Amino acid sequence: MEATKSKVNDLFERAMRRQWDEFVEAYVTNPDIREARITNSGDTALHIAVSYGEIDVVLKLVERLGKDATNVLEIENDKGNTALHRAATLGIVDICHCIASKHPKLIASRNKEGETPLFLAAHHGKEEAFLCLDFFGQEKHKSCRKSNGDTILHAAISGEYFSLAFQIIRYYPDLVNSVDAEGQTPLHILARKPNAFHSSSRLRPFDRIIYHCMFVDDKLEKEEYDSTAHPNNPGSKTGLEFLQNYETCMTFFRYIKCWIQVFSERAAHLKVNKSFCLYNLKGVVTCMSLITGASSSATKKIGEKELYPPNCTTFLLFLQLTIKALLIILGIGTLRINKIIEKKERHTSANQIMNELVDCASTYMYKDSECNSKGTVQKIGQWRRKKLRNHAEKRPLLIAAKMGVVEMVEKILDKFPVAVQDVNSENKNIVLLAVENRQTGIYQLLMNRQILGDSVFRQLDDQGNSALHLAATFGEYRPWLIPGAALQMQWEIKWYRFVKKSMPLHFFVRCNVKDKTPKEIFTNTHKELIKEGREWLTKTSESCSVVAALIATVAYATSATIPGGVRQENGKPFYEDKIQFKIFAISSLVALCFSVTALVFFLAILTSRYEEDDFAMDLPKKLLLGLTSLFTSIASILISFCSAHFFILKDELRTAAYPIYAVTCLPMTFFAIVQLPLYFDLIWAIFKKVPQRSYKKTSH
Repeated sequence: MEATKSKVNDLFERAMRRQWDEFVEAYVTNPDIREARITNSGDTALHIAVSYGEIDVVLKLVERLGKDATNVLEIENDKGNTALHRAATLGIVDICHCIASKHPKLIASRNKEGETPLFLAAHHGKEEAFLCLDFFGQEKHKSCRKSNGDTILHAAISGEYFSLAFQIIRYYPDLVNSVDAEGQTPLHILARKPNAFHSSSRLRPFDRIIYHCMFVDDKLEKEEYDSTAHPNNPGSKTGLEFLQNYETCMTFFRYIKCWIQVFSERAAHLKVNKSFCLYNLKGVVTCMSLITGASSSATKKIGEKELYPPNCTTFLLFLQLTIKALLIILGIGTLRINKIIEKKERHTSANQIMNELVDCASTYMYKDSECNSKGTVQKIGQWRRKKLRNHAEKRPLLIAAKMGVVEMVEKILDKFPVAVQDVNSENKNIVLLAVENRQTGIYQLLMNRQILGDSVFRQLDDQGNSALHLAATFGEYRPWLIPGAALQMQWEIKWYRFVKKSMPLHFFVRCNVKDKTPKEIFTNTHKELIKEGREWLTKTSESCSVVAALIATVAYATSATIPGGVRQENGKPFYEDKIQFKIFAISSLVALCFSVTALVFFLAILTSRYEEDDFAMDLPKKLLLGLTSLFTSIASILISFCSAHFFILKDELRTAAYPIYAVTCLPMTFFAIVQLPLYFDLIWAIFKKVPQRSYKKTSH
């Protein structure tokens, strides 16, 4: 017993020191320690080798197990995980292939959480490991679901592994309508991922331009598992392969050759072999993928039906390369571009998964609604309606409307128009949920579709609230996520008025069950926001008015000062013919005028009554005009200073003075840069008719 314990400790020490040759030797020569647990968590030697990702070591260990292979591979640690569980979690395909081919039944084994290796591979987004385990799986229907009801499709979508989710849909189509313990289908899970869709993403203006310039694959494809491409398989593929840099060069040369053939003046007269051209186009796609980090969506599939002719395809690919090269030259950087490309790929994949789920979904068949043979819904009792309403509360459409996933709402309504009648347990339909959660994209979509006339817009919840009541209600959260309480208040007013225009006139005076009109609700729920907006505007105006007063004082003094003095005989400025003097005279006057103007606007804000309607346009306009005048005066006073000081220096010192001018301008410039984001937010809030969520923050 003591000898065995000593051997186990020695095996553990060798693993910790990464002495894998000695580790394998000890494992082979001492069969009695193969099933021993050598860590506090109950891991065996095989568990440890898998955890370290030592593929060669694991292959040697499994190969030497012989008749004991089944017993050793079935050993679980304290969490109920076998070595295959650990390999699936880490996504080590070669180890998964080795163990699964040796003992396929382990794929359906469960740990203490009820998770199978196949489920863990899906849960952690290990696509290749998943395909490997699926290939060897014998009882797939038992291994694709966790004990709590979550399926591998639920897990893949929860982790936003959309490529893997697509493979699961193709291999396990029956899981599309599967439900977990809470009654949620994979479509419900996807509806709670708004940031996976373009409609809910918040991109900066310039990033939005890059986003639309980048091309990505718009279609996922089913992958097949190659069981022969593994080192432990005697029939594994061998042969020479080009390194990636060489392959890039080769495909780039093919691209140049194809480009010349397509756009040459003699291209129409050349007899080019079709297969060679297709091969070249494949090279173009490969080359562009390696250079830009993304595949092109210019073609659906090379050799199949294409969206564009080959010459247009080549042009689009070349355009993509040119745009990215230009962005890098402008200093945007590949890291920023790659992040935007990844975001677009994510949106595209999520959109395709959504289409697959909705197309295969049976959620809106209303099987619970007692239909006769002709499909006509019969009359049902009050208890039955309540049951259906509670079921509809879990409908993906209502979740998507609440989260602002425009793509999903549009797809579901196209597939199941009757879904627009869904309401939740509070009797809120898609319109009320969109208004309550400030989802402008959803609300505008419904207005443009004109579904069932105005009936969905006249829905009342169980508290008698119309869409206008909910638009008037302000919760504790900040729905618009735009900096500044005053701008929040401005967008609240815009949202209320926007919804008001789409409501019938008699809704304006309708009271809910608490005998409150929308206007009363708006006033009561926005009192705190008005207070915060007043404090924010006061602080902003006070800080800006101090700067404006300082600039006005300096501008007044400089405008009355003449550099170089005046001539004795006629009283005219000594440097009146110099261009620098004219610049000084104009800039000092502009600085004085605009600094005083800015001061007036900021004082007007400080003396305002801060009424509710003042936040709609009056106060934001005054702040915008004040900041505009302030920035103009800052630029003018700096120009005035530099042009006047130019006359003081001698010729040999003027070149050295430029860095000093730059340093002198830094404090004022820094202040202007700090205030510029506020300035652009003001412009955005004033000129946008419909409120929009800011790209600076996200609620999801």
